[in-house]
Order: sequence, then structure tokens, then C-alpha cells
Amino acid sequence: MKRDGHIHTPFCPHGSTDSIEKYVEKAITSGFKEITFTEHAPLPENFVDPTPDKDSGMNPAYLMDYFKQLQCAKEQYESQIKINIGLEVDYIVGFEHETKQFLDEVGPLLDDAILSVHFLNFQEEYVCIDFSQEVYLQFANKVGGILPMYKLYYETVKKSILADLGLYKPKRIGHPTLIHKFQLAHNEQVDDAADINELLKMMQNSHYELDFNSAGLSKPYCNETYPPYPFVKQAINLQIPIVFGSDAHTVADLHQHYETLLKKITF
Repeated sequence: MKRDGHIHTPFCPHGSTDSIEKYVEKAITSGFKEITFTEHAPLPENFVDPTPDKDSGMNPAYLMDYFKQLQCAKEQYESQIKINIGLEVDYIVGFEHETKQFLDEVGPLLDDAILSVHFLNFQEEYVCIDFSQEVYLQFANKVGGILPMYKLYYETVKKSILADLGLYKPKRIGHPTLIHKFQLAHNEQVDDAADINELLKMMQNSHYELDFNSAGLSKPYCNETYPPYPFVKQAINLQIPIVFGSDAHTVADLHQHYETLLKKITF
């Protein structure tokens, strides 16, 4: 069954104004039977977004309208496609309590959700690791190099897997190798296979799904999926459920690279 489990919407402050209906209609035309809208959840109220435009998460004032519009879409298109109401929730070290409280409130309204790491913390300062090549390299210098930055990223993802975020904690781990987004912007060869395999083992033990995210193939400094193909195959061997995610922020990017990936991986 063709399924895309990671899709953004016009509610994304750093995305596009493409309507929810346009996403749904393209999914139907493309033969998809199930999709999940996973807009970036509002960030904790007392967390200061380190990005210049403070646009990493949805404006909390729009959250209920987001749910309402998706519910209307579910009903309008129910005979043609299954639409899941979801969120992409940030795991932020030090804000576990606030995140649990948020999930306790909105969890009953969710059909599906993703837990992702975008923010890393070093010496009480946060950085959005996938914001730009410049931020990525500057942060690497701050933490002592590319390898220490990778290690910090994977340790943060491990914490997200183990964190107690309550009954409504998302069951899918988003783009668990996002640290690769700017891997071609530095000249170091990093062997992080052991870290990735450890993440997969932890996901297996905790019964999480894997977001097989195609967006990295469209990133000029990445040129691979999150995670790369060999680790997706390893996840399949570990019987971790694989959910394709285009991570589309525009209708044009919806289902990006799906057919190419299907030739390499059965999911």
C-alpha cells in the first residue's frame, strides 16, 4: 500500500502556502492510499527558538484550526484516501516535561505522530542543526569538531527514544540521520555506522517505527536518504516498521523520490 507518513502543510511557518486540498489531491492522483500530515508542533512556550525568524514550529494560536481543517479533509476525502492527523514533535533536551504536557493535551486528537531531533544543546545554548550549512559548521567548531557534533546528535536521538513523554509519545522516530544533511559541506569522513546501528537496536527494543525520509536526496550537501539505504535494510532485518516520508513542505515535493526508493527497498 502506498503511504506517505511525513507531510507538512500551509501551517508550517517556514514552508509554503500550498493548500491541504492540493496535497490530498496530488496524493490521490499519485495512487497513495494513506497519508499523514505531520506539521511541526508548537515549540515549548519557554523555549527560545534559535533560528533568525523564530519559525521552527507552528504558531500555537493556529493549532486548533490545523486540527479542524484536517478533520474536514478526512471527512471530505474518506472514500478516496485515508488521512491521518499528525504532528512532528521536537525532542528538546531539558524540555521533556513541557513536551509531555503538550502531548497529554493534544494526544487524543492525533492519529499518528513523529518524534524528531532538530535542536542540539551545548553549554546551555541550543542550535537548530539543520538550519543552514553555516550554522552547522559553526556549531561543529564550537563543540570541538565534526565527530563530536555527530556524537552529540546521536546521543540526543538516543535520549529521545528513552524519554518518558507519556501515553501519547510519538511512535515513529523522524529522519534519525539528519546530522548528514550537510555532510558534503565538510571534508571529513565520519564512520557513524555503530551509532546508527545502536539507534536501530534501541528502536527495535522500544517498538518504534522508522521514518524512511527521502528529503535528503534533494539536499545538495546530503544526497542520500535519512537513514541511508544500508541502514534501512538493517531496520527491515530487525523487523522495525518502515514508513516512507517525503517530508514535503510544498506540493511539488510531495512523494519526492518514492518510485526510486521503491526499486531499492521494499517497504
